[in-house]
Amino acid sequence: MISFDAEIRVGYKDTDKMGIVHHSNYIVYYEMARVAALRAWGLSYDEMEKRGIISPILDVSSKYIQPAYFDDLLTVRAFIEEMPMVRMKVRYEIYNQEGTLINTGHTTLGFLNAETRRPCRVPQYVVEGLAKLGL
Repeated sequence: MISFDAEIRVGYKDTDKMGIVHHSNYIVYYEMARVAALRAWGLSYDEMEKRGIISPILDVSSKYIQPAYFDDLLTVRAFIEEMPMVRMKVRYEIYNQEGTLINTGHTTLGFLNAETRRPCRVPQYVVEGLAKLGL
């Protein structure tokens, strides 16, 4: 298992009339953490796309435990627990600035050939990069 922590400051635009982070923003936070993690690990989405691979979301879930509010500093922890083959599963935990777990979730991403839009295996350089990190 490998993990990465991304810090995200809640913007005013992210909150609803009650002053609470709107539920849809947690999925955006997942994406921000996942993109940052892959970049930090040397496996950017941009590079995959340049090599002709796109990676759409196939499945997403989110469990809301406690609310987050405007200007909270959140830590979004992204986990990859198994080597991806044709799908990559990423699990998330979101903590507020007090260290309280406020949200959990997961996404499943597929890998497609950008030209044909047909499923393909995870690029070998991604597998090798994740293996170097201990996955």
